[in-house]
Amino acid sequence: MEWLTTIYNNIIAFFTNWFDTLYNTFVVSDRYMVVLQGLQKTLIITVGALLIGVVIGTVVAMIKVFAATSKRNIVLKILDVICNIYTTVIRGIPVVVQLLISFFIIFVSAKDGTWVATITFGINSGAYVAETIRSGIMAIDKGQTEAGRSLGFSNLQTMWLIVLPQAFKNILPAIGNEMIALLKETSVAGYVAVVDITKACNQIKNTTYDQFNPIMLVALVYLVMVMLMTYLLSVVERRLRNSER
Repeated sequence: MEWLTTIYNNIIAFFTNWFDTLYNTFVVSDRYMVVLQGLQKTLIITVGALLIGVVIGTVVAMIKVFAATSKRNIVLKILDVICNIYTTVIRGIPVVVQLLISFFIIFVSAKDGTWVATITFGINSGAYVAETIRSGIMAIDKGQTEAGRSLGFSNLQTMWLIVLPQAFKNILPAIGNEMIALLKETSVAGYVAVVDITKACNQIKNTTYDQFNPIMLVALVYLVMVMLMTYLLSVVERRLRNSER
């Protein structure tokens, strides 16, 4: 039975050393506070960027839909061309490069990269959300628009009061997936002097020379957040299905 005792002692020694390493890595000098502050910035950037992206995406989608139905309106045609250029450029440039352009060229005087990253991720997200919203609008039966027009609503009022609420109900799961993707994309915000959770754990790694625990912690945090968002998204989808019955 000595081999069982040896295995037991080795297991105890392993976890004791691991807990000591965790303590020295995260508790000493209150380094866990850096992780919590980084997590806060990650969530701020994610939520802020999603809101910006939804607003931009809605405007772009409405312009493209109106331009497709009003072929003689020159202003809408010009705006449609601008929107096409916007979506093409944003989709064609990696988000990391967009961050670098925003921080080091456009907002060169910015001292805090948090709001720069939020705006940049929001503009980037808007290019993708626009197509999602546009497809949701196009999926709504044209009779809804005709009904709104017959009630005396303008095209804009019909879109805002009748079509968009139904479209958002249909594309809400896709918007939720965009938020999950956006959350993971924010891990590159450290390129523009933002101490998000990835950057915070990287700083701890460089300070403590502990390669394993900080990296695994940031991976675990992202996994838990994505699982939580996925669960909340499934709850919303289930309630939407129940409301349609």
